[in-house]
Amino acid sequence: MADYIYLLENRLSAAQQAALLAVRQVARVKGLTVFLVGGAVRDLTSGSPVRDLDVVVQGNALKLKKDIEKAHGIVTGEYEAGQSLFVRFPGGVRMEIGSTLSVTYSKPGKPVAKPATILEDLRRRDFTANAMALSLNDGSYGLLMDPLNGVADIENRELRLVSNYGFIDEPSRLIRSVRFMARLGWQMDERTQQRYETGKQEGYISAMDEFHRGYETEEIFHEEDPLRVLRRLEAEGWMKYLFPALSSAKANVAELDRLRESQMQLQMQGIHPEAAVANFPLLTAKMAPKDLTELKKSFPRQGFVTEIAALEGEAKAFAAEFAGKAAATPSQAWKMLHSAKPESILWVAHTSKNANIQAKFKGFFTEWAQARQKIPYVLMQEMRIVPGLPIYNELLDKLFFELMDNKLGTVEEMKAYLEPYSPPAPPPPVHLRRPRMAKKDAKPPKSRKKAVAAVQGDGPATEVVAAIAASEAKPATGKGVAPTKAPAPAKAPAPTKEAAKKPAPPMKAPVPAKKAVTPSAKAAAKKAAPVKKAATKKTPAKVAAKKAPAKKAAPAKTAKKPASAKKAVAKKAPAKIAAKKAPAKKAAPAKKPAKKPAPAKKATAKKKR
Repeated sequence: MADYIYLLENRLSAAQQAALLAVRQVARVKGLTVFLVGGAVRDLTSGSPVRDLDVVVQGNALKLKKDIEKAHGIVTGEYEAGQSLFVRFPGGVRMEIGSTLSVTYSKPGKPVAKPATILEDLRRRDFTANAMALSLNDGSYGLLMDPLNGVADIENRELRLVSNYGFIDEPSRLIRSVRFMARLGWQMDERTQQRYETGKQEGYISAMDEFHRGYETEEIFHEEDPLRVLRRLEAEGWMKYLFPALSSAKANVAELDRLRESQMQLQMQGIHPEAAVANFPLLTAKMAPKDLTELKKSFPRQGFVTEIAALEGEAKAFAAEFAGKAAATPSQAWKMLHSAKPESILWVAHTSKNANIQAKFKGFFTEWAQARQKIPYVLMQEMRIVPGLPIYNELLDKLFFELMDNKLGTVEEMKAYLEPYSPPAPPPPVHLRRPRMAKKDAKPPKSRKKAVAAVQGDGPATEVVAAIAASEAKPATGKGVAPTKAPAPAKAPAPTKEAAKKPAPPMKAPVPAKKAVTPSAKAAAKKAAPVKKAATKKTPAKVAAKKAPAKKAAPAKTAKKPASAKKAVAKKAPAKIAAKKAPAKKAAPAKKPAKKPAPAKKATAKKKR
């Protein structure tokens, strides 16, 4: 369903869509269901140009005549037996509006019709490719009905009879099949071809009535290439049954070819004229006036005859206006060409000898349309003129006409022209900032981390520890409280045997402040830096002991430290290095391993000296 909706919206011209919409509205008001049938559905499916539209309603179509005329449709003819109206809508759209019928034949060429459903109507048609319908109703718009599998025959490019008696019941189908094959380039399927040859030999064509004779003759002039169809019908011998005086020998072949070229050029520029009116005088150029009069009388659509008679007068009026001041500039001429009657434009383009008119048509076909390529889309984007603006399409047309008239030659001129249409710049975006969250507990400063690491055996020397201790000695709160000085460190008592067994906690012992450090402690602190480097390189304990001052020699009592202390010392730095980091007045704890008394003796010997 969706595919045919797309075809209805994109394959039909704007004028054809408007005509279908008008018929749909009339049928909705009357409470009738309406369908697109016949050749229009076939051409939409096969990809061929849609030349005319066939519409049926479930009801009597003849009663819609007044409503169709109110919808700007011109009724050009009627067929009471088939309950059909022939209508011409603006833009050169030809439409046949009929009723859904079921038809029986008491005799060949004598149909008896009665109202029926859409499926019964499709089963009484000529060929399966024409027995398809598209719903135009609101609830099922675009729904395809194909009871006889016409899509398969379209893919095979074949004409297949709906009924085995199709050529007998309606002999005009013999002529119609040849016309379709000449236009579409299709062939009949095997059985249809056999029945065609049988009907041709048996003379089924003699039962064709006057209406279908005139209808099939008129259809020749409505073909895209009428001369090709006329020659094919002559080759099959059917023209002597239609209208013997009409033949390809009496046509102006050169002018017909030129007319087709002009028609194609107009179609490329969006103008779609119905060429049948212009084809008629060229196909009958050498016919006698008497035969012309008789031929026109045979047409069932007498509105077509009226259009033929009015062609010359309408063309002269358009030519005078087109050559005057109203079309002096290219943009004015362009607008006039898109608003005039397409059939008049085609005839003037083909027949006029006026140099001014021919120059304008040459510009219309070749040069003027190229102005659309000069539209500055990038500049419009920079100036915020985008497709979403209400004036965008209207502005494109204005730009197109200005460029066509060569009024905007430079970028500055284009920018100045577009400036009034440029919307103001949008305000800067508002950034909503989240409220700042309360700060988490402040992390301890790096200096404190280093001091803790030093106490545990991995950090810097006593100076840093003393500085942190001094900062911790200040009161935590209160602005007016004066900071107190840290008390001078007292001599640590000698550890007892029981206390020696337990390892001392790393940070619980008070550390002397920096101001209370004695000169001897400062000297010891200065020597701590090289010791740290030596400790990181894991130098032996004996080498470190030689560098220690005499006062820092550990007493002999510390030799009895238990094995648990050894493990703690092994994980950290050697005992003698820690002794050097201690202040001068503080007695170094007995951290020496029991198995290393020798370095202590050497240190005492140096002291005696």
